[in-house]
Amino acid sequence: MIRGTLIAALIAAIGVMTAPFALAGGSVDGMDEHAHHHVVSTASATRSVASYQIPNVQLVRDDGKLVELGQELNDGRPVVLAFIYTSCTTVCPLITHTLSQLQAKLGDARDRVHLVSITIDPEQDTPARLREYAHKFGAGPGWQHYTGSLPASLATQRAFDVYRGDKMSHTPVTLMRAAHGKSWRRIDGFVRPDELLDEYHQLQSLQ
Repeated sequence: MIRGTLIAALIAAIGVMTAPFALAGGSVDGMDEHAHHHVVSTASATRSVASYQIPNVQLVRDDGKLVELGQELNDGRPVVLAFIYTSCTTVCPLITHTLSQLQAKLGDARDRVHLVSITIDPEQDTPARLREYAHKFGAGPGWQHYTGSLPASLATQRAFDVYRGDKMSHTPVTLMRAAHGKSWRRIDGFVRPDELLDEYHQLQSLQ
């Protein structure tokens, strides 16, 4: 009940929380430093197209299995990727709630889309803790949560340009890719589930 109230409050506050993105013309600190980003701004978030080199690291999936990140992301399914940590009470519950709603809105296609949540607090977020977190948000079989060593976590965060120095400086970022070898669509800021579903359909139509 408390979690539901918190999520409702966060959703109601989206307009306020995303105002800095709009006032800044949809920019994100450091975004203009990366020439491979092609930015399109909206009132609520900043979209860009980016190319990332997936690091050669091993992570631990929420089922306890040690996996290669590249193999997990390149398994043939479209990917929707977010970075979270379970003790977060602001940004992460809203990001995870959005992914939960996206999962539901995908309907019969949801098992053909790989939803990926990677913790930025691997020292606290064990596989068991991630399983509990995933269960709270109704994660289905196509939605996995990952932890691992601190070096592997940092390498992954830096590879996807989400590292902000410490977890308290975490900002909302959602990354989407239609298929292996395709560019990533990056969304900096909060996005509603319907908007995320539209982004997914747009990516699929461009294949």
